[in-house]
This record gives sequence, structure tokens and C-alpha cells, in this order.
Amino acid sequence: MKPNPYRTERIAFTLLLISTVVIILPVFFIVFIIIQKGFSAISWEFLTSIPKMGMREGGIFPAIVGTLYLVLGTLIFALPLGVFSAIYLTEYAQDNLLTRLIKLAIINLAGVPSVVYGLFGLGIFVIFLKLGASILAGSLTLGVMVLPIIITTSKEALDSVPKSFREVSLSLGVSKWQTIRYSVLPHALPGILTGIILAISRAAGETAPILFTVAAFYLPKLPHSVFDQAMALPYHLYVISTQVPNVEVKIRYGTALVLMMIVLSLNLAAIILRSQFRKRKKW
Repeated sequence: MKPNPYRTERIAFTLLLISTVVIILPVFFIVFIIIQKGFSAISWEFLTSIPKMGMREGGIFPAIVGTLYLVLGTLIFALPLGVFSAIYLTEYAQDNLLTRLIKLAIINLAGVPSVVYGLFGLGIFVIFLKLGASILAGSLTLGVMVLPIIITTSKEALDSVPKSFREVSLSLGVSKWQTIRYSVLPHALPGILTGIILAISRAAGETAPILFTVAAFYLPKLPHSVFDQAMALPYHLYVISTQVPNVEVKIRYGTALVLMMIVLSLNLAAIILRSQFRKRKKW
């Protein structure tokens, strides 16, 4: 008796639906709890003032600014280096043992725990290069951490562009770089922006790397240069949850809610930009 293909399809669809629900429901549950317990803490004073009374009162403005500085610094360092590395590996590098080892190393680096990157940043940027605990050291450390993500996603985006685009451009006498610049990169931008979204999410939410390289327990003023320490929302949340007693629950969840909204806002901006580029695709 032959199996019914429609029945097999229904079973597969049901299993996929159950798997999706199992993944999505806990996420919605976590988000619901954060909003429920943290929304009452959100106010203009909470968002624009500095912490007071040993961080039991006041706001989180220095931590918000520090987080945005770190995300911006991470992208300034990692984005061009990651994209150019992907372009080289995809368009210029020969397919040999060395390049295959490099690609394998990049994939493996994406799975290295963040605390290892924190110790790396402490040893290289803070101590060896004598940058001290600073925004620059923290941004470089986070940049190194997200580089494998940007390189991998950018390379996959470049590989997805049909080879015929390159062949037609080269047949018209256009140089290799002009072909990449005008015929390949515009069509790979949506995939590259996907890597940027993943990089922003990881850089904004990590605690271990900034713990070693930039984060301060408490600062009454904003940083004035890239060589200053800064407060950051992930570390601030860790501190008020584990190190400071008698902090109201709504302040903890309110801090988590602000961090979540910042990450979602940055991701939403990148997603909108990605959708605009996707509309220009011709295939």
C-alpha cells in the first residue's frame, strides 16, 4: 500500500506548526512578563535622569547613551571590515585549502562564548594596547565578536547573486571591482543587512565583553570621549539585579524593557531598509 502524499504533507505541516508554536510561545511569554512588570517604571524622568540613591531611584539615561555609543562603535569597526572580508573571500580568493580553513575558522568563531571575547579584549585592547577600560576598547571587543556573523551572512548574500550578473558585466569590459560595486553589492545588500541586524542584537545585549573592557558600575555624567568608561544597559541590569539590594522589581524590568525596545527599534530600522532594497531585486 502506497503512502498517501497528502497525509504525509499534513503530518509534516502539523509537526512544523507545533515546533513553531513551541518556540514562539515562550518568547511571547517572556516579552509579556517584561512589559507587565516593567511598563509602570517607564517615565520621562526614568529615561532622561541619572541613577540616584545607589541606583535604587532615578533613571538610566547614562546607560542608554553608553549602549548606543557601543553599538555605533561596534558597527563602525565591524561593518566595513566584515563586508570587505566577505567580498574578498567570495570574489577574489582562490578555492584552496587555506581559504577553506579560513572559512571554517570564521564559522567556528561565531560560536565562541562571549566571555572569551571579553578576556581577549581585556588582554589585547585594555592591557596590551593600553586603551584602558573605555568605549573604544569595548567597541573593538564587540566588533571582533560580531565579525564572524557579518562575514558569514555577507558571504552568503554575495553567493546568492546569480553568476550571470557578473558574467554579463565582465563581458562588457567592466572591471572586476566595478562589477562587484554596481552588479553584485546592490543585490546582496538585503542579506548583508540581515547580518547587521544580528550583529546589532548581539552587541547591544552582551554583558561579559563590556564587563571586562568598558562598563562602569556607576557614572554620574556622560562620557566625553572614546577613551572614557561608560555605563551600559546590559551591565546596569546585571548590577541592579544581583549587586544592589532592595531595588524595586519594576526598575529591573523597566530597564530590561528599555533595552529590549532599543534593540527592537534598531532592528526595525534595519528591516525597513532591507525591505526597500529587496524591492529593487530583479530576480
